[in-house]
Amino acid sequence: MNMRLFALRFALPLLVGSLLAVPALCAFPAPAHADFRLCNNTSSRVGIALGYKDAEGWVTEGWWNISSHACETLLKGTLVARYYYIYGLDYDRGGEWSGQAFMCSRDKEFTIKGTDNCLARGYDRTGFYEVDTGEQRSWTVQLTEAGEQNVPRMQPTLPGLPNAPGAGQPGGTLPPPAPLPTPGTGKNQ
Repeated sequence: MNMRLFALRFALPLLVGSLLAVPALCAFPAPAHADFRLCNNTSSRVGIALGYKDAEGWVTEGWWNISSHACETLLKGTLVARYYYIYGLDYDRGGEWSGQAFMCSRDKEFTIKGTDNCLARGYDRTGFYEVDTGEQRSWTVQLTEAGEQNVPRMQPTLPGLPNAPGAGQPGGTLPPPAPLPTPGTGKNQ
């Protein structure tokens, strides 16, 4: 068999098939990203710490510094838990987003395993705010200014988290930050 005949019989159909397959593959949408994100819809820069339960137990991480009117991915991939916990600081105007789910944190960048004995281990004991994702594959929390939200408060339970009768917000919106305590009445007392 000569080369021309070979090309017409075997190589040409493969080439045509490949050319037809490329547009077909492009027609299917890429899989959606499943992440835990936070959008700062305030006029301030904010610092965010995150608490969550992984295969080994409770973990807290911080800090994500998020500019005004910007979003940041805090955890990449499909969410594996229903409840996540946020603590936020308003760098520009003061105030904080906090709750009753006490976990460990510190002022500098951190990843801390466990929620017990924070002070004895040299960490701060910080009240995080519960976010109920409803077992969704991805979730985005929206931080808002005072007066921008009209969402009723709920009192969900916090399964498996010690010291935590916390409050959560449906729809992924956290309330405006509470004022910071006056000196001498800090979060560690």
